[in-house]
Amino acid sequence: MNKTELKRLLIYLAFSFGTAYAWFFVTNMKFVKWQDLSNPMQSFIALGMLAPLIAHILTRFVTKEGFKLYGKDSMMFGISFKDKKWIFYLLAILLPWIYLELSNALTILFFRELYDPEYYVSLEIDKRILNIFPLVAIVSGVFGSFAAFGEEAGWRGYMMPKLLKLFGADEDTSLTKGKKLRATILACITGGIIWGLWHAPLTCIGHNFGTDYPGFPFVGIARMCLFCTLMGIMLTFVTVKSGSVWPAAIMHAVNNAGPSILNGYINPERANIWITKYFSGIWQMVVMLILAIICLALLISDKSKVPLKECIEN
Repeated sequence: MNKTELKRLLIYLAFSFGTAYAWFFVTNMKFVKWQDLSNPMQSFIALGMLAPLIAHILTRFVTKEGFKLYGKDSMMFGISFKDKKWIFYLLAILLPWIYLELSNALTILFFRELYDPEYYVSLEIDKRILNIFPLVAIVSGVFGSFAAFGEEAGWRGYMMPKLLKLFGADEDTSLTKGKKLRATILACITGGIIWGLWHAPLTCIGHNFGTDYPGFPFVGIARMCLFCTLMGIMLTFVTVKSGSVWPAAIMHAVNNAGPSILNGYINPERANIWITKYFSGIWQMVVMLILAIICLALLISDKSKVPLKECIEN
């Protein structure tokens, strides 16, 4: 294991967790539940999303790694559409809509009591707007990617390249597919758990899953780690293949915008059994798992003779 890279990663994590946790604590010292906070206060607390970007910059300053925006050992801030890299920007835009819409369809199929043809009315959404909501969410997500950039500039721009190096996933093409797959999976799982735990202060006030579920908040934190692992694999895929953190920032923002028509027909208040009420989101995890497996397969594919190391550096 490269001790220098490990030391750099630990410095980054100290900055990222320290900055974010301090911000979340200072801005909500009374631990008010997320749903009880005003919209301006929620937005103020959400500025903690900038912590990974700040940590990335601080770490490079301390470790003297430099501040190259693109190319070898860079911050991966550059944008390039050469060599069909535009495909990964398109995937970043469409993937969240695909897995959210499909998972909602499965939720309605298996938990039919949640289906409410008039639920969108209670959300104060016009049906005409609802039908084009994915487009609206995608457009707002793309423009809102500057906020998500605050996270992705750190997680995908610094943490994941370090983890891929530490686990040996970026060695060279001499690695067998099995070894490369194992190393990539270990890196992504580790990164997902780290990212999930980073969200813990917000999960504990109900930001992600509310507070009314068995095992609160520990089940929520575990679920967030699982979500971040699956999401992280897809985000790492578009980052490595494009050589930039911007597709990940776009995908992250579009995901947060929730581009789904069917979401306007799923009424959580209709849940009449325990497992339906608290675990209907399992179908989203199933769909994301399938997509994550596909991304992993493409990430280690030998069709491209360029090793992961060169993908990350360029």
